[in-house]
Amino acid sequence: MTGMDWIWIGFFIFILGMLALDLGYFNRKAHEIKPKEAIRMWIFWVSLAAVFNVLVYYWFGSDKALEFLTGYIMEEALSIDNMFVFVLVFSYFCVPKDCHHEVLFWGILGALIMRGVFIFVGIELIEAFSWVMYIFGAFLIISAVRMAFGGDKNVEPENNPVVRVFRRFFPVEDKFHGSKFFVRSAKGALVATPLFICLMFVESTDLVFALDSIPAIISITQDPFIVYTSNAFAILGLRALYFVLAGMMTAFCYLKYGLSGILAFVGLKMLLADFVEIPVVMSLLVIVAILGISVIASWSKYKDAKIQVACPDQCGIVEEEEKKE
Repeated sequence: MTGMDWIWIGFFIFILGMLALDLGYFNRKAHEIKPKEAIRMWIFWVSLAAVFNVLVYYWFGSDKALEFLTGYIMEEALSIDNMFVFVLVFSYFCVPKDCHHEVLFWGILGALIMRGVFIFVGIELIEAFSWVMYIFGAFLIISAVRMAFGGDKNVEPENNPVVRVFRRFFPVEDKFHGSKFFVRSAKGALVATPLFICLMFVESTDLVFALDSIPAIISITQDPFIVYTSNAFAILGLRALYFVLAGMMTAFCYLKYGLSGILAFVGLKMLLADFVEIPVVMSLLVIVAILGISVIASWSKYKDAKIQVACPDQCGIVEEEEKKE
């Protein structure tokens, strides 16, 4: 095997080891993740990404390290859009807070596998058919327009094709059983719990999000190792970021416009690749600038209102919003 093969193997062993440590030690007992714990988790994953970026610099040089950093920041920003859906999904199913981590853990493990497939298929398509780059670019611009002007997201699990097919062929329990995805009925039959239906919905929606994020990162670099590792570290930090920001999602009212701007930028970059070469460092500056402006604008508006975000009324929580006159 080559040195690159060993680097791939080492990366996968490291990721699997960290996930095993997370589930088997730090979160072996289901519990509600408090903000302080979530912040420590997020800083931990960001620190690991920073250390890995240094290793990329050592192994492959400054250009690859810059590509990793740009890809990581962009994927981390785009993953925030996933969290809006997570909040809606958990609210819809009224998932107990101490089970949120369990769903996100297995959901992200599935995302690592699915996105790996998407990445390698996408890169192979571009290498075999260069015109696929234009399709990806056009798709990102369409996604940007839909994100900016598509209105609020609606969660309708009953219309999700994956959930509908599963319910047709497999019995589903009506109530939660702790953090269990499957239980035995009184007759001894194996039945799924609502928590597993929630997990299936999270997995299927992440599949949709991957259709945006994978072409976006491929616009930065077509090195499969950089594409996958930057994507993986962004996804791994997503759980912690969710618990940090879940209670203040309405503070980011302009974020979707920033994310749509990022998608539009990378889409144009792909469409104009044969005519205009945009350096990676310029892409990084544009992405950070767009994200920063949307966050600052959102926070400025958020400070002018007293907002409490919660689940729908059927979960026993009241949503309030009081604006200063």
